[in-house]
Amino acid sequence: MNLLEQKITDRNLLENLIPQKPPFVMVDKLLYYSETKITSGFTIPTSHLFILNQMFREPGLIENMAQTVALHTGYKYYLSKKPAPVGYIGAIKKAEVIQLPKAGDELQTTVEILHDIMGITLVAAKVECNGNVIAQSQMKTALAE
Repeated sequence: MNLLEQKITDRNLLENLIPQKPPFVMVDKLLYYSETKITSGFTIPTSHLFILNQMFREPGLIENMAQTVALHTGYKYYLSKKPAPVGYIGAIKKAEVIQLPKAGDELQTTVEILHDIMGITLVAAKVECNGNVIAQSQMKTALAE
């Protein structure tokens, strides 16, 4: 069940849902949210810090996946009227970058929560661009105490 009535594109709200701040923000839309799944959007700026030769590099794709996890947690806390917590990537497993997107492309990143126990979350993430899966991974994130 989608708990999101309409997509969220308000940058101020989105930036309050994640701990990262510009220029390190790599989500600019919340497209879908449920208790176990989220889809974010991100239009890659031409002058982004992870752009090299007009291509959005691997660290940006990994960070986009991690920020989508943070967005899930932040939105869950927002619905409970609590401030978003700070979290960290604990481990990255099975990361695969199939294709690099270009500046100006729009990413859609879907994260499925596999396990969430005591502030440790295991997720499966995939990044799509123009209808193609371009990156995927499993990662563990942990909330800061």
